[in-house]
Amino acid sequence: MDREQQLRSYWKETLKYIFMFLSVWFTVSCLFGVLLVEQLDRFNLFGFPLGFWFANQGSLIIFCILILVYVRLMNHLDQKYDVYED
Repeated sequence: MDREQQLRSYWKETLKYIFMFLSVWFTVSCLFGVLLVEQLDRFNLFGFPLGFWFANQGSLIIFCILILVYVRLMNHLDQKYDVYED
């Protein structure tokens, strides 16, 4: 595989990761935190209604987890395609 094809593959995998993480972000912030709040409030998590929890604490926790997973995946992808920085 030539270098140009390798970089195209790298970019394709990068876009796949970005789409996956944006999908999770949209689900957590817009769906769980705004649109489905009333349905989620029927359930409790740590004594708080689940919709309220997602809108305040859950989305922040999930965003931090997304950042950590994204960094780990991108570092692995950079190593795989030999585009990493020391």
